[in-house]
Amino acid sequence: MHKKLTITVDEEVYAGLHKVIGPRKISRFVQELVRPYVVRPDYESAYAEMAKDKKRENEALEWAEINIKDMDHEAM
Repeated sequence: MHKKLTITVDEEVYAGLHKVIGPRKISRFVQELVRPYVVRPDYESAYAEMAKDKKRENEALEWAEINIKDMDHEAM
């Protein structure tokens, strides 16, 4: 669902947005610019969900063990 938001900007900023971003594209531009600062992903839940996939976890463990062994050889 979308919500309408009214913001006030300087005329110069508005003209720049209109010229550079284009009319009817400013809302998307502002949303994409602001999103990382106000919407935080729920990493804890995402990692817990990934950990339930035993096949993926086993493949990741196997990959990690192979790479650790390779690093041991490089250190010698």
